[in-house]
Amino acid sequence: MSSIAVRVRARRKGAGLGLVAWLLGIVFFLPIAWMALTSFHSETDAATNPPSFGAALTLSGYREFFGTGGGASPWPALVNSLVASVASTLFVLLLAFPAAYALSIRPVKKWTDVLFFFLSTKMLPVVAGLLPIYLFAKNAGMLDNIWLLVILYTSMNLPIAVWMMQSFLAEVPVAVIEAAQIDGARLPTILARVVAPIALPGIAATSLICFIFSWNELLFARVLTGVVAETAPVFLTGFITSQGLFLAKVCAASLVVSLPVLAAGFAAQDKLVQGLSLGAVK
Repeated sequence: MSSIAVRVRARRKGAGLGLVAWLLGIVFFLPIAWMALTSFHSETDAATNPPSFGAALTLSGYREFFGTGGGASPWPALVNSLVASVASTLFVLLLAFPAAYALSIRPVKKWTDVLFFFLSTKMLPVVAGLLPIYLFAKNAGMLDNIWLLVILYTSMNLPIAVWMMQSFLAEVPVAVIEAAQIDGARLPTILARVVAPIALPGIAATSLICFIFSWNELLFARVLTGVVAETAPVFLTGFITSQGLFLAKVCAASLVVSLPVLAAGFAAQDKLVQGLSLGAVK
């Protein structure tokens, strides 16, 4: 087979794979596009069956979500979600980074067993630990406290963060660390000025995933918070009622609540892809 035929076949194969990727991307994007379009419809038009594509556009759903019509303001819930997600992600990085360093660059004995133990903590159904955590929070006087969610989200995301960062830090050249040690650098300096810059894509990918998990968490926030520490997902569920029309308002609220995650993913997309690819080709 000539080289020209091979290139033509490879080009056709690449075009076919590209077409499949575009089709899959459109399929995954359609629900989001539909949600965005529905959020700009009135409740009557949003509830029509079949859907009314050419219905008049309005901002009434967003006005109701932001409380301009006399409803509750979403800003306290959004701020609570931001505080819980950012604070827990920072704590996860502070704890996971040295742990991953110990398991990769300076591995302990049976480090694979240690990683399996970390991951095994994620195998317990969340609802199985809900009652003990609720009773502990009640006796400790921490119900409806945003810092209780920070502690919970930190402990929930720590295993997956250690597992991810271990694969990223394993790619750091040991010779660079040894050179820094010869120059007299101590461990904190090595971690901050040598290892962290090299593993930055992996750190960014881990941070984004932990932030998304914390921002989207609903069960613990629903049970353990009330008014003061209510998060955005809990606030969003308040729009779903057994009577009346609420589809446009829920779509508007869902789009607004999703924006921080979408913005973070878009801002860190290059680091995310680079970090996940680094761990995949280890």
